[in-house]
Amino acid sequence: MEALEAIPNLTRLSKSVVRILGQNPGKFTLQGTNTYLIGHHNPYILIDTGEGKPEYIPHLEEALRDITKEVHADQPDISDIIITHKHHDHCGGLPSVLSLLRRLWDNNQNGNATPFVPPRIHKLPLPAPDTKLQSILESLPQGSYTPGPSGGPVHELRDGQLLQVTNAPSGIDTTSSVLQVIHTPGHTADSLCLYYPAARALFTADTVLGHGSAVFEDLGPYMFSLRKLIDFGSEEIDGTPRYGTVYPGHGPAVPDGLKHVSTYLQHRTEREEQILKVLQWPPPSDDPWTTWTIVQTIYADYPQSLWEPAAASVSQHLRKLEAEGRVECLGGTSKRTEWEFIR
Repeated sequence: MEALEAIPNLTRLSKSVVRILGQNPGKFTLQGTNTYLIGHHNPYILIDTGEGKPEYIPHLEEALRDITKEVHADQPDISDIIITHKHHDHCGGLPSVLSLLRRLWDNNQNGNATPFVPPRIHKLPLPAPDTKLQSILESLPQGSYTPGPSGGPVHELRDGQLLQVTNAPSGIDTTSSVLQVIHTPGHTADSLCLYYPAARALFTADTVLGHGSAVFEDLGPYMFSLRKLIDFGSEEIDGTPRYGTVYPGHGPAVPDGLKHVSTYLQHRTEREEQILKVLQWPPPSDDPWTTWTIVQTIYADYPQSLWEPAAASVSQHLRKLEAEGRVECLGGTSKRTEWEFIR
């Protein structure tokens, strides 16, 4: 992987958006998981919690203790935590974040008897429970969160739902000071993006990254989600796209957000066309095309170290094309699965 530009641990991106890096850099997390604190003053909304690295908590505390910001002493630091999807690097920090919030509240009361109001935890539901996520949620002590309607830790989100963001005392239009939930399955079934009209920004989590390509569990819904984000952004407001900046789950912010999302869809469409074109050529042997020989052909000019991860992506494309009746699976398993173009 090429060297990535360093991202500061703590960055104010706008008057109401602060990015806190999750302190977990790696091959798949890039510089680390981006978490975001949203609002003009407390109580804030926190988007994602990192994976639970101890080094993350001091940076989140620093963001909450920023002396340049207005502080409402009778209100909690964070009222709502939004988990963008099930992956551990986005939700694994929940226990330590909740512990920090209670500690900060107790330290700041100075003998006052104002009761602590723990945050609400929000997430889109999954078709089936995720073992790792369920384990995290079950580990949360009673009183560290405000229970959802079912009595459990999670307040289930829905597509199109609005969550209010604290606005500036100067009177920002409260109709724009919201986060709008956009369900974008594909990376995972419960993936979401969040539209923040007050900043003309789109938080894309792992659906669209700030650098490189995203991975996905199901390509068909993923490409549908990209089209959904493009259509959503193309609805202009005062002659400009609905959102400008993209704030991703990994990597730097991207100023021309709509173009960036469109490039993601274009890349997937071009890869699909490449696969269909290859399948119309004579195979390199007497045997039919396989997932692996397709990868070797398309990625011939790339380092072989990239072929293995590319095979997973190509396989997803082939399964999508099969579901659409454009290719036929002739049998085989994994990289040796055989394919034929349907003429």
